Amino acid sequence: MYVVSLTYRVPQDIVDFHNDAHISWLQKAFDDGVFIAAGRKVPRTGGLLLSRADRATLDASLAQDPFYTNGVADFEVVEFHAGRVAPGFENLLDTPPPATS
Repeated sequence: MYVVSLTYRVPQDIVDFHNDAHISWLQKAFDDGVFIAAGRKVPRTGGLLLSRADRATLDASLAQDPFYTNGVADFEVVEFHAGRVAPGFENLLDTPPPATS
């Protein structure tokens, strides 16, 4: 699984100018199954994306983000393996829990 941290490189008015295109790209990426969660950082200095796609698919999608193509944000991709989750979030585990009899 991957966490993608976006950090804005430009003033907020430039972020806002590209935001509609970014939201359209994000919706397509969700439709394609690339991301499972997305949201803004607080304070609004960027955003976070959560992906279960393979790295090549993730990188190909990120390369199409208008925030990337227009130099609006820096991207940091961090891979992690979810080995423990709260009840109800078992679908985020890297391996499914053992079957119970």
